[in-house]
Amino acid sequence: MESIIKSLLSEIETRSKNKLSLIIAIDGRCASGKSTLAKRLQSELPCNLIHMDHFFLRPEQRTKERSDEPGGNVDYERFLEEVLIPLTSGEDVTYRPFDCQIMDFSEAVHLPPLPLTIIEGSYSCHPKLRKHHDLKVFLTISSDEQIRRIRSRNGDEHTLDFISKWIPLEERYFEHCHVRDCCDLIYGND
Repeated sequence: MESIIKSLLSEIETRSKNKLSLIIAIDGRCASGKSTLAKRLQSELPCNLIHMDHFFLRPEQRTKERSDEPGGNVDYERFLEEVLIPLTSGEDVTYRPFDCQIMDFSEAVHLPPLPLTIIEGSYSCHPKLRKHHDLKVFLTISSDEQIRRIRSRNGDEHTLDFISKWIPLEERYFEHCHVRDCCDLIYGND
């Protein structure tokens, strides 16, 4: 992880010489270290950190048509409207995270404009969103290490959900939307 942090800090420094504010998206396989990387960057730099997990679909949005769409299980429309458009306009961002535990919105999050915003999570490089990002990062991980981390983090029962549902959905999104190809930096994090 340290070499990834060092590389990204250098890239951020280089890119911030030409822009007043940067939007960085960190996408990649589940359990590859996206959240850990984002939190580490946040500890090094003053920035906003936004989690794509806050934008999973609400129950009424979970239609067959939407589930058939690669990358369709994230509310990219709301993310674009409530986060990316205000960010790129230099405005404050206000959104309500959708909490999958309670299947409802939680308290509103307010973020002032800062020179750096990090968006972390699967689907952050969705084709409907990626044109707004100044730097796109993809984290990958071997299948064995991915399952080991998921089992350690989520337990055996939830690991089966990841294997049967979440990993196939992500892989379909990565392949169909050419996510890895659109990213500026790709890191293996085994």
